[in-house]
Formats: sequence, C-alpha cells, structure tokens
Amino acid sequence: MLTVAPDRLPALRPWFAPERPGPLIFEHVARTGHGRVQVDRWPDPRVVVAALPGNLALRGAPDRLPPDALDGAAGFVEAPPDWLPALRAADPAAGVWNRLVAVLPAGVAVRAPDVRLLTPADAPAFAALDADSAWIAETWGGVPGLLAAGVARGVVVEGRVAALAVPFYVGGTYEDIGVVTEPAHRRRGLSTACAAALVADIRARGHVPTWTTSPDNTGSLAVAARLGFVHDRDDVLYALRTRVPVSY
Repeated sequence: MLTVAPDRLPALRPWFAPERPGPLIFEHVARTGHGRVQVDRWPDPRVVVAALPGNLALRGAPDRLPPDALDGAAGFVEAPPDWLPALRAADPAAGVWNRLVAVLPAGVAVRAPDVRLLTPADAPAFAALDADSAWIAETWGGVPGLLAAGVARGVVVEGRVAALAVPFYVGGTYEDIGVVTEPAHRRRGLSTACAAALVADIRARGHVPTWTTSPDNTGSLAVAARLGFVHDRDDVLYALRTRVPVSY
C-alpha cells in the first residue's frame, strides 16, 4: 500500500462523500494531519484506507485489497457491509459493534457552562488518567497532540483530569464528540458540562455537533438526551483484532 501525501488527499475526498454524521476518519486525517491515508496504487486507486490509531475507514473494491494490507491492523473499522468478508479473512474473529448516531439540531439551545479549554500546561493532569479513558486522545496523536490542538474542554480536580470532552473526529460539516469522566467523578454532571462547553466551540466553528455511542450505553445516551441530540441513524463498526466494548 502507498501512503498518500497530504496535498493529494483532497483528490480522494469523493471516495468518502457525502460527509455524514458519525465516524469521519478520512476527513479527520485530511484536516488535522494526524493519521494517514493509503491506496493500492496511484493514480487511479481501487482501494483507499484511512487510518488513525485504533480506527480505520475502508473504501473501494474489497477484492482489490492487497493480501497483506491489514496485517497488524487493529481497531474499529468504518466500512460498507461488503467489506466484512475481507475483514474476516484478515481476522476470523472480527466482530460487529452496533452504534447509534445522533445530531444536535441547530434550533436546540445549549447553555455553555464555565468549563475551561485545556492547554499543554495541563499535560501532568493526564498522567493518572484511567486506562479505559485513554482512547479519548487517540485521534489527536495522544495527549500532547490533543492539548496542542486546543480543542479539549475539561475539568481538573486536585491536579488530575476528572472529565473532558473532545471533537473525536473533525470534518468539514460535522464534529463527533467524545467524552470521558473518571470513575471517581461520575454522576456529578461533569460529562454534560464538558460536552455542553464543547458544543459551543463546535458551533462557533460553524460545524454541527454529533454524538456516536452504543445503543446499550445508557450513561452516554442520557448525556446526549440532556443536551438535546436527536437520533440520526443506526450504524455499525467492525472490530478488527480487538474486542467489542461492553457497556454497563
């Protein structure tokens, strides 16, 4: 597979059009510089793979995928259903993770609470972040990249991150929100407060906030409902060499 130079990525945008709410892996790579996009050949590719740590998007003809293209790849895959056989050829245990995608309508007012923008100076506060929360910085190249981007709204308690919300995927129209709250600080409204502050940022950028979660993740669904998100569609991600998360 050939890695596509950043200045050539706009030529591949039609492969992932139209942009819609939910995972925006290609757009995030193209707009932030994090991750990479690969093709089976250039010009006139038959397969396009957009990759972020733990997240991939596949387009094109599955039967044209080079045999070793997915060797070592692991994470959640956004792809049309006809890609599932190719994924299971690479990983016979590849699973299906049901997802629910919601959008915040323009007419829904959300009060922006006083939750501050995190900066590189807050890096020490992430040192004790729960292992189950580490995914929140994946699409930004880790905590340093996330903080350098200046896009995370969070609450720090006694020098440690208690909760934060980030635009997990950034597109040209939509930004999909990711939120984590540390176990010791849950049920205090921190997820809602962080997400509400981020909604204001997303709207100020002229984008539409979206929310993606599992249908059984009652906590995430409750936060989305409190903020006014409404169901857009049901979707799936494929789990390649990784387990499908279980919500409690």
